[in-house]
Amino acid sequence: MSGVGFGMGQRPVNRRQRVVKSLWTGIWLVYLSAPVTDLLHGGHSTGVRVLGWIGLAAFVAWYMLLVFRTGRGERNGLVLGSLGVLAAQSALLALTLGREWLVLFVYVSIASGAALPLRMARWTIPAACALLTAVALAVPGGHSYLASLLIPALLGGFAMTGVRELVRTTIALREARATVAQLAANEERLRLARDLHDLLGHSLSLITLKSELAGRMLPDHPGKAAQQVADIEQVSRQALVDVREAVSGYRRPRLGAELAGARVALTAAGVAAELPAEPDLTGVPEESESALAWALREGVTNVVRHSGARRCAVELLHRQTLDGPVLELAVEDDGSGGPGDGHGNGLTGLTERLTKAGGTLEAGPLKHGFRLVARVPSAGPADVGSPA
Repeated sequence: MSGVGFGMGQRPVNRRQRVVKSLWTGIWLVYLSAPVTDLLHGGHSTGVRVLGWIGLAAFVAWYMLLVFRTGRGERNGLVLGSLGVLAAQSALLALTLGREWLVLFVYVSIASGAALPLRMARWTIPAACALLTAVALAVPGGHSYLASLLIPALLGGFAMTGVRELVRTTIALREARATVAQLAANEERLRLARDLHDLLGHSLSLITLKSELAGRMLPDHPGKAAQQVADIEQVSRQALVDVREAVSGYRRPRLGAELAGARVALTAAGVAAELPAEPDLTGVPEESESALAWALREGVTNVVRHSGARRCAVELLHRQTLDGPVLELAVEDDGSGGPGDGHGNGLTGLTERLTKAGGTLEAGPLKHGFRLVARVPSAGPADVGSPA
């Protein structure tokens, strides 16, 4: 599915996506049936037909090129020149081949709205309609086609200005999200660097000082030098413990943060999110909370990447079982299913995490959707038998 679909304002990245976008843009060329019928059954000579087919093909190619590249910020002068060529082609074909070719001006108006900013399109669209009116009055029988073409030209042109602005807004939003993500990653790296500096700065300075002192004491006072070496060992071991705690703290996800991240991810994917409020995790072991946070991340990732769902509900419940109190997390969507047949690598790794924390995982398809349920102990081993 990811090989075919692409977001609004997002350029196609492979051949299949280009074909899909070309078909979506070209489907509106069905209204060129009038000029095609005129060429096939209009009674024109062979030379006129050949020239007509060449003119129509050139018009369609030029029009598709303009509309296909909507929102890419080309120079307005180049676009205006292209629109002028389209308008000239439309006028020439209509004046020489007949009133059936007046429909080309509708495409000129639509291309104006799609390829120009509103401040310019608000002038070029009426200009295209005015040219349509003038040519229609000059072509025999063209006035009978004028009413049925003038309104679509105006409405289609100005509708495309809205589509263009929507595309540009979508592109700007996507770029802003990428910038925010990059800034967040940079801020996290800076925070880690600051914490490591605070943890190791004093310890490394003390190790350096004691090393120099031990070196000076070694020839004359080996006993005192040995004491300094023992102090160095103690300081280095404590520094190693501090670094391990800091790194494990960064790698251990928190359930509250994952709930906030899940809301952002689901909303960005266009999935209606039903999430619980900030959970009360008093007394819940950190290992259990971390395992549930991983489960939530994996469940939401599968919903966003694989399910095609429109709704996702997350529940967090405290339950009492024969084995003691548990904290249960359920992620349910209304999509087409999970990551595929059986458990993928993500669910396999998640099962291992939950098992290590003393929990369990249930995941499988529903009649309409997919459901993932993770359970972990909500109390430490010393608290299981307590009155609380």
